[in-house]
Amino acid sequence: MALAAQDLAMLADNGFKKIYEIVSMKDVMSTVDARTKLAGHNRLELLIFGLDGGQHFGINVFKVREVIRCPHLTRVPKAHPSIKGIADVRGHTLTVIDLAESIGMRGLAPDEVEQAFVVITEYNRAVQGFLVRAVDRIVNLSWQEIMPPPAGTSANNFLTAVARVDNHLVEIVDVEQIFSNVVGVAEHISEDLMGEIAQSGAHGNMLVLVADDSFVARNQVKNTLDEMGVRSVLVNNGADALKTLKKWAASPDHLINQVLMVISDVEMPTMDGYTLTAEIRRDERLQDLYVVLHTSLSGSFNESMVQRVGANRFIPKFHPDELAKTVLGRIHEVQGLA
Repeated sequence: MALAAQDLAMLADNGFKKIYEIVSMKDVMSTVDARTKLAGHNRLELLIFGLDGGQHFGINVFKVREVIRCPHLTRVPKAHPSIKGIADVRGHTLTVIDLAESIGMRGLAPDEVEQAFVVITEYNRAVQGFLVRAVDRIVNLSWQEIMPPPAGTSANNFLTAVARVDNHLVEIVDVEQIFSNVVGVAEHISEDLMGEIAQSGAHGNMLVLVADDSFVARNQVKNTLDEMGVRSVLVNNGADALKTLKKWAASPDHLINQVLMVISDVEMPTMDGYTLTAEIRRDERLQDLYVVLHTSLSGSFNESMVQRVGANRFIPKFHPDELAKTVLGRIHEVQGLA
């Protein structure tokens, strides 16, 4: 059964503040247009949940299909320890991952699983479930209220950002890193495509700016560009990307002229990818840059947002061949071969 208002009210006593105003998941997620407007104005809706103790965690509602009570799970032999099994949800087979265990916290004991909830998400071209102990509510925030993890924290801390909600710190998990560790992703460009890249000629003077708040996602893109022989500069969010581009545009050597493209995530603290793209198009020194939005968010809204903010391409994360083909296509355009 999908999460309803009464379920949220019951869960409010499980380490969370009492919820006085309940908004059901169905109500919040029923209108794609409304959520698209949020993204276009540097805002997001965050689903807050609990894993163990009093810590609060969050995930962007854009990633969430629904929340259900944990169904019957069938164990998978030799699976990663965090994978608690597979489930049949409305005719679709779903892999269920214990989110707490996947980030190094205490996982759910067998007798706790049936009382837990599964957050069903869609990203990286797949649907999967995350097992969580409790679900609190959904909050509407500005990306400017979302902060990068504190300086000095490890790159392997499974966090992309933190937010303060009602005097509680909410930790936003790095889903790309979790999937890389638990499920695994393709890491290298195929041999056939590498042969085509080799024939495209020298392009070592071209530069790509990569903006992504996920340590793993940034390095996945960097590794693909390194294999292609294309230089890259990495930043953590849209605000830093915009600052870097403006610095290059103002530099005496006009470094901006070497920029082949900007590859940007959509979800980022301080400034999201949609807002970054819109800001690039507003600056006459930057407005002709080629912008690729590269995101794990799924849904048809991405195509309309690409057109609305003026991005050139949208690519779902993460497949090295598809990213490499996009970069190679742009190289051909610049070289006059397209």
